[in-house]
Parts: sequence; structure tokens; C-alpha cells
Amino acid sequence: MKIIADENLAFTDYFFAEFGEISHRPGRTLTAQDLHDTEALLVRSVTKVNAELIQHSKLRFVGSATIGTDHLDIAALEQQQIRWSNAAGCNAQAVAEYVITALLHVRPALLEAGQQFCLGIIGLGNVGSRLAVMAELLGWKVVAYDPLVQRESVQQLALADVLAQADAISIHVPLTKTGPYPTYHLFNAETLAQMKPDAILINSARGPVVAEQALMTDIQQTGRAVVLDVFEHEPEISAELLHLVTLVTPHIAGYSLEGKARGTQLIYAAFCEVFGQVAHKRFENQLPPCSDYFSGQPLKAALQQHLPQMYDIAADDAKLRACLKDGKVDQQAFDHLRKTYPLRREWAAHGGPAA
Repeated sequence: MKIIADENLAFTDYFFAEFGEISHRPGRTLTAQDLHDTEALLVRSVTKVNAELIQHSKLRFVGSATIGTDHLDIAALEQQQIRWSNAAGCNAQAVAEYVITALLHVRPALLEAGQQFCLGIIGLGNVGSRLAVMAELLGWKVVAYDPLVQRESVQQLALADVLAQADAISIHVPLTKTGPYPTYHLFNAETLAQMKPDAILINSARGPVVAEQALMTDIQQTGRAVVLDVFEHEPEISAELLHLVTLVTPHIAGYSLEGKARGTQLIYAAFCEVFGQVAHKRFENQLPPCSDYFSGQPLKAALQQHLPQMYDIAADDAKLRACLKDGKVDQQAFDHLRKTYPLRREWAAHGGPAA
């Protein structure tokens, strides 16, 4: 069997080498010719798996080691009877920890703010639900908006009420343009104006959920602190946007070693089901040990002392800003940052809590 895998997938050989020949390719530049005699395709979000890519292939399976599916043309896959799978929830813990790290970097005093700080979460899927648990461990007040999901453990309000009450808004929705609750440009001039002027905005979901031009205007008017891990026109990111945003990272919120490995394991399990194999491998025995930062001290004390060692988010910001060239981020440099990213470990690997 011939398998093509994005070169940035973790543990691909460990999970798939026994099934056939694996060709590791840059996911952004895959062509239909590359898939000519391929039966299985393993991708990330940078590969647009559409009718043009798959129409003349022999594909039987497409696995995406990602939470989102907006890069998959599911109708085209199903029309050609190609089985597909994503990795829902694989890096939810990593993204939740990213959001908390970003908030504490932007405003360190939030570590001791308790109920006086209100975190608004937009979307209560795998990531939003994990973030709510982690925020409550820090003593923060949490309110959320999700018209499609009900969580008894989280106070859910109308979108306008969340925007009006929250001291920070964190976005965790898929990108959708149709249906009763489309998320494309959910954050536009109108919704941004409903937020407190000093409320932090964090987007680690999908770039086009936030209208870029409206966001830049809002920042210029309010001085709002904004954290972006994703961008509307990614990988094209303008110097103007970078200069306005408080903290930027190159679409790596979910880039923990555990999250990457978990994503590959999930599509491995789906692959095995499609091809009649037994899924007997797990990622945990492939992970190296790491320093214990949490045992023997309270959560807040451990974060205050060791958070920069666990994840130096300022370094990611500096590296992305260094990619500016001729008024915008260089696409090759952006992809290189992601390809060579030093995968961080989740808090549980350091002896800490997990949602």
C-alpha cells in the first residue's frame, strides 16, 4: 500500500510503517499527480482536500490529524466513496493551556484575580469545555455562548451578554458559512463593539471567524489587547496587522507533543477500521519523560514559577514577527516555523492538572 503523509505529522512511521510505503510530503503543495497511485492520505489543515485533488486518485482513506474539517470537501470525498476521518479533540488540552498562557502573559495579575475576572468562551466543544475547566481551577468566573451545545457545568448566555460581561473572550468554534449559526466573520464591527473596550480577544480557532479589517479598526479605536494564533488570510499576514496585535503565534496553539501524537493515533485507529487492521499501538510509550514542575505545590504557585519554562509564548511571538518581509509575513518562513516548531509538553506531563 502507498501512503502519503504530511511531513509535519508526528509519529507517522511508528503508526503506519507496517502497512506499506510512506511518502512524506509538504502538505501545502500536494497535487493530484502526487496522489495518482495512493490509497491513503494523511494530512493537516494546510492541505485543501477537494475534488480537484482527489478526482483521479485511487484513494480509499483520508485522515486529517486536526480538530477542524473545513479544509476537507466532505461531499467530494463521499461522492467518490473515500472514507475520511479527523481527530476531534486531539489537541484540546494544548489549546486550553495556550489560552491561559496567553492571558497570563498579557496580564500577569490575572493569576490572582479570582472571580473578579470573567472569561467568556465562544464555543463549548472539546476545546471550549476544557478551557472552562482549566479557568475554573484558577478561580475565574466563566460564561459561555454556544447555541448548539449545552453544558450543565458552564453558565451559558446569549452572545451579546457574554460579550458585554467578559473581561476576555476566547474563540473556539469551527469555521462555517451556512446553517442557522454561521461563524464566518462572527466577530465583525458590530460584535466587537459589544465587547468591553479593555476586554482581551483571543482567536485560536479559525482565522476567518474574525473579520480582519474590522479587528484592526477596533484595535485602533479601543487599544484592545488581541492575541491571534490564526489569521483571516493565513499564511498571508500583513505588517499592519502584526503591529496592532498584542501577541501573535504561527498557528501552533495545539502544537503539544501529546496533541500531535494523539491526532495521529486517532486517524491510525480510523485507518485500521477502514482497512480491516487491529489498532494495537498507543502514543504514550513513545513520549520521553520531562521535568516535574507541579508536584508538591499549588497550581497558581507552579504557574507563577514555571510557566515560561513550560511554554515561552513570547519567543513564538518574536519568531513570527521576524518573518516580516516586504510588508507581510513570508509564507515560506511561516511554514518553516511550523515545520520546525519545538513541540511543548502538556501540563499533565509536568505533573499538572488536565481537564
